Amino acid sequence: MKKKIRYTFSSSEKTLPIYMDSIGYNPQELDFDRPEGYPYYHWLQTIKGEGLLEFADQRLILEEGRGVLLAPYTPHKYHPNYDKTSQWSTVYLTFSGAAIDRILNALQMNYSAVYRETEPNLFYHFIKQTFTFIEAEQPYRSLIDYDLSAKLYEFMILIKKYGKLDDRLSTIQSYDKIRPIVEWLERVYPKNIGLLEISEQANISSQHLNKLFHDTFGMSPYSFLVQLRMREAKRLLLTDVHLTLKDIAQQVGFNAVSHFVTTFKNREGITPKQYRDLHVK
Repeated sequence: MKKKIRYTFSSSEKTLPIYMDSIGYNPQELDFDRPEGYPYYHWLQTIKGEGLLEFADQRLILEEGRGVLLAPYTPHKYHPNYDKTSQWSTVYLTFSGAAIDRILNALQMNYSAVYRETEPNLFYHFIKQTFTFIEAEQPYRSLIDYDLSAKLYEFMILIKKYGKLDDRLSTIQSYDKIRPIVEWLERVYPKNIGLLEISEQANISSQHLNKLFHDTFGMSPYSFLVQLRMREAKRLLLTDVHLTLKDIAQQVGFNAVSHFVTTFKNREGITPKQYRDLHVK
């Protein structure tokens, strides 16, 4: 493959056990710095060249045949390994699902880790076949979520079966302590809640809760809450173009549309309207 490929799926099938958020190929991977991480699981694999991944004070080399599975909201950055090459070609997948934690727990893959293919290009060939499938099914996009869910599960099994675990990254164990509050926030983020309500739900002091979130995600509980709201706002902007900004602001938990617009622009660099205009043709 020579040209950049990217497919995104603003899935309305949030009840699926596992669903695909995006899939793509970058012939020339760029520099990325995500201090707040990415809201979904993220698979990134080197096809050509080398990349450098920085995570939890570690620098890991992603050479050909190696891929990293990053857990949601894991602060990280990556870029080509300029000491050896300027070219770094990658494929990637981002995904989530109503049962994603249970699935990855069962597969013992519920943490950030680097994997190496035990058979050359096995994972890459699977992703290429998925590109071909998506392209062929473009006229039937309304039904494609279910097929991609099945393919995504197949890919996880493929990694589990044929991926050699090179490095289990030093994930911070505090995530297990705050998993219940994270799952609660995923359900109630549209409501008018703040740090006080979050700490009361967690039954710990706001100071202790703040430390746990910073240790785990590199951000405060309130920043995490806002990130959940931004994720849903972006989905609504793309999937329901008839919704006004006021409608979206109310649905994701903002009391005023001006606060929503300001927060969106501060985080995304553009206004919600510009975001919609950029992605909806």
